[in-house]
Amino acid sequence: MEHLNSACPGLSEVSGCAAPQPPSHRAAPAGEGGRRVLLGALGLAAGLAAAALAQALLAPPTFAQERFIVMASTTSTEQSGLFGHLLPAFKQATGIDVRVVAVGTGQALDTARRGDADLVFVHDKAAEEKFVAEGFATSRRDVMYNDFVLVGPKADPAGAKGRDIAAALKKLAAGSQPFVSRGDKSGTHAAELRLWKAAGVDVAAARPAGGMTGYRDCGCGMGPALNMASATNAYVLTDRGTWLAFKNRGDLAIVVEGDRTLFNQYGVMVVNPAKHPHAKAALAQQFADWVVSPAGQTTISGFKVGGETLFFPNAAL
Repeated sequence: MEHLNSACPGLSEVSGCAAPQPPSHRAAPAGEGGRRVLLGALGLAAGLAAAALAQALLAPPTFAQERFIVMASTTSTEQSGLFGHLLPAFKQATGIDVRVVAVGTGQALDTARRGDADLVFVHDKAAEEKFVAEGFATSRRDVMYNDFVLVGPKADPAGAKGRDIAAALKKLAAGSQPFVSRGDKSGTHAAELRLWKAAGVDVAAARPAGGMTGYRDCGCGMGPALNMASATNAYVLTDRGTWLAFKNRGDLAIVVEGDRTLFNQYGVMVVNPAKHPHAKAALAQQFADWVVSPAGQTTISGFKVGGETLFFPNAAL
């Protein structure tokens, strides 16, 4: 203990000796210590706030990832290539992504009825007006049109060529030439059935009775129906847009075009949030407004295949 006592003269062996503290750790007067604690706390808070701000700025914005809508539409708008041209322009204008469910018009409307889509973009005006009347949408807007054409073998064995679709269908019904029907409750299928009826042909009655032996339902989209017709040298009704974009034509060519009954109108409807509260009606309305605006209509008219316009905007008519 001699060393301890010599270092701490006047201290007893029991009390011991504490080593002197470095000057930086010496206790400060009460007022100075409080200020230091306060300044330290403020510095820490500022540091944490700066770190949080930096993290927020560097992190991808969550709201942008959630800005998307689901659109139930037809195979013709998808397979013609229109959406590959139209939807990027809409996203650039609004930041909203559109996820497309491409099926026949009937299935598209049923998808929206179940609440599995935020809007529909289809081409069966009678079915669309029924959709509105049922309350699944509050309104419907015309967007664009093209026309249907009857496609068949270049040799035209049925003798259907011309501008009269009713006369052509009567010849097909009387013969045995193969005809491919969408058979999928799509807008094209609905138009086909209306055209048969206008020609005085009852497809549902004729087939069980042994007539129309060449008639085939594919239950498929427009592209697969055209492929089937190409493979079997069959006749098929198609919208002009999909036909112009279709590459696997084989020996097929347009047989009938220009009849006023072949007019093909497209419309857009936003799903009514009163029916489906989870529907993104506000975002969907932005698309519905944009596609009928001058910007949307110009984008539609600018879509061409081989120099030909596939869809003609008519929202302003």
